Amino acid sequence: MTKTNELLPEHVSEIIQMALSDHVSFANIRAEYGVTDKQVKTLMRDTLKSGSYKAWRKRVRDFGDRREIYK
Repeated sequence: MTKTNELLPEHVSEIIQMALSDHVSFANIRAEYGVTDKQVKTLMRDTLKSGSYKAWRKRVRDFGDRREIYK
């Protein structure tokens, strides 16, 4: 498990882009970067504006309700 403060800035940017994508799951992010879903959520909370973070979490929750295997 990688600590988020040990990640290179370009990796942080790629993780954020992956997390914002509706086509990439937390499992994919974990497989590529070794970052858990909880760490991704923390990274997003610390990086995004609060309104953007809340909108992203709502979208992830709503989309996850429609699909069994998603984020």
